[in-house]
Amino acid sequence: VQLQASGGGLVQAGGSLRLSCAASGRTFSSYNMGWFRQAPGKGREFVAAIRWKGGSTNYADSVKGRFTISRDNAKNTVYLQMNMLKLEDTAVYYCAADSSGPRRILSTMSMGQSYNYWGQGTLVTVSS
Repeated sequence: VQLQASGGGLVQAGGSLRLSCAASGRTFSSYNMGWFRQAPGKGREFVAAIRWKGGSTNYADSVKGRFTISRDNAKNTVYLQMNMLKLEDTAVYYCAADSSGPRRILSTMSMGQSYNYWGQGTLVTVSS
């Protein structure tokens, strides 16, 4: 599967952005999906994940209550709605796909090694 992330840009602190990740292929609905980010000079960190059926989600503590992950399997797209953005949310955001589907335990979806496909990333810059 190929992943194409979009929607990044420059936004003021307190503002909102919605990232999209479009996936190729006919089996998107069987993939668990995740968002990760990498800030300048830092390692990659987990942001949010959603199971293949879309019923269960997992979030990093740093974004709980502000970010929402969702998916539209008919459009082969996963979204990340980001509200109340903070300066520390500045990063390149990557979407990722895990072909394990129902075999993957939700708690392990925060681990980068759970994913076997990665998109190219989209830059989010939050300014003061």
